[in-house]
Amino acid sequence: MKITLVGNGRMGRQIADVVAASGTHVINRVLDVSDTIDAAAFSGSDVIIDFTVRSAFLANYPALIASGVPVVVGTTGWDDVMPQVCEEVRAAGSSMLYSANFSLGVNVFFRTLREAARLIAPFEQFDIALSEQHHTGKADFPSGTAIKAAQEILNSNPRKRTIVRELEDGRKLQSDELQVASIRLGSVFGVHSAIIDSESDTIELTHTAKNRTGFASGAVRAAEWLVQRHATSPGFYTMDDFLNDLFSA
Repeated sequence: MKITLVGNGRMGRQIADVVAASGTHVINRVLDVSDTIDAAAFSGSDVIIDFTVRSAFLANYPALIASGVPVVVGTTGWDDVMPQVCEEVRAAGSSMLYSANFSLGVNVFFRTLREAARLIAPFEQFDIALSEQHHTGKADFPSGTAIKAAQEILNSNPRKRTIVRELEDGRKLQSDELQVASIRLGSVFGVHSAIIDSESDTIELTHTAKNRTGFASGAVRAAEWLVQRHATSPGFYTMDDFLNDLFSA
């Protein structure tokens, strides 16, 4: 594949390293904050991989879609406008695959969490909460990965209905609220934990990222899948679509 990278930060550079090591794919172009991004900028590319920030993605995505080149998006923090973006992708006959986290390990964590939340649902003595830790340079909180994990719990456990990101002094957490706590610390790559607690025992599920290689290699694998899918079934996809297809093969 010929890949255009949008964003030349830490993740962009890690993806470039993974692509270089692949011996199969090449970086066609790298676009950063100083570059003009329009549909023509992606000419000659097979796929676009975007790791920027919310404001840049919202400014750029119309050009990404208009290019006709399938787009893999790892930028987080735009969940509130996702329905609009989905509609525009489909209307344009384009393809986009979004994930808050492309690590295959994290996605196994999601599926394990989904099952754990379902299993404790009938037992009111079990409560559940989430925590996440990231480096101090991370702009959004909770992380997109934590929000995705929280949504997995809400979808699997009817006793939890809303996500609480912060607690106010003097207000107690309600039984139907799911707390998602955020810590920003040093250079932590990413730690996500689900804590299930009762009077008798505690169960903890944790994913710890050791480096960014897992995120980058997962994004490249997702790009390979999206290029093939775009040829026959353009549309808006998630990591779940990619993994479901992979697991059913």
